[in-house]
Amino acid sequence: MTDQPQASSAFSAWILAIRVPTLTAAVVPVVVGTAVAARSGMAHWLAALAALVGGLLIQIGTNLVNDVDDYERGADTAERQGPTRVIQAGLLSPREVRLAAWLAFAAAALVGMYLCVRGGWPIMLVGIAAILSGLAYTGGPWPLGYNGLGDVFVFIFFGLVAVVATFYVQAGTVTDAALAAAIPVGALATAILVVNNVRDCDTDRAAGKHTLAVRLGQSAGRLEYVALVLLAYAVPAVLWARGAAVWILLPWVTVPWAFGLARLMVTCQEGARFNRALRSTARLHAAFGALFAVGLLA
Repeated sequence: MTDQPQASSAFSAWILAIRVPTLTAAVVPVVVGTAVAARSGMAHWLAALAALVGGLLIQIGTNLVNDVDDYERGADTAERQGPTRVIQAGLLSPREVRLAAWLAFAAAALVGMYLCVRGGWPIMLVGIAAILSGLAYTGGPWPLGYNGLGDVFVFIFFGLVAVVATFYVQAGTVTDAALAAAIPVGALATAILVVNNVRDCDTDRAAGKHTLAVRLGQSAGRLEYVALVLLAYAVPAVLWARGAAVWILLPWVTVPWAFGLARLMVTCQEGARFNRALRSTARLHAAFGALFAVGLLA
């Protein structure tokens, strides 16, 4: 028998490496930002598609770099309770994963050239900052995720920047509506990360990974999750109170789901339940974003 993986197993390893279930975090901001642009009559579908592809590539690159750096820094061990990490599991080598990360970032830069033509130097700066932050999330001399800034990174780049930049490359401007629409998107994307960090508190602490949950404690991390969910659902209510049509409240149909997840996060202790909360929070983020986009258009 050969030590080389078969085609199907190699493909499965790369699917694990890029963390496909999490990629909705890059899709939702583009959907919401495009909905805001369409509501204003300024949608540009080719620019929206380019923003989607670019966002997915940056997230894939960030996920791959995260896998390499966490493995090399000792954060991914056999004691970790989360989903399989391909390098720690021996499915792919650090060299393979790092090379794939660089290819993803390079492809994102190529897509970004078109977006820069449409949006000019502001979009160029945003693209450079997004790629550098993706590399610095777990890499470099002062990794963001290891120093309690991972939550801030996700809220800014998977919420504010992603939604507003998507709107900007289509409309050529920034509006209060785009900024407001970015807040719940960023809040729920950050909530996904919080589940991960609360679950991994013990192993992260042992590896010297000082996430916000490690710095403040698991209880504070659970409260952060609840606060982020409440913030997400408050935004449609505020927009409705300020004159938006009642359709803006469409995401509220998922409130029972969100309430159940918040209760799960407050009470769960073992890894399996945290992993269930992680998957379900990612799905909630996607469902909320889709309903929010429909509400904006309606």
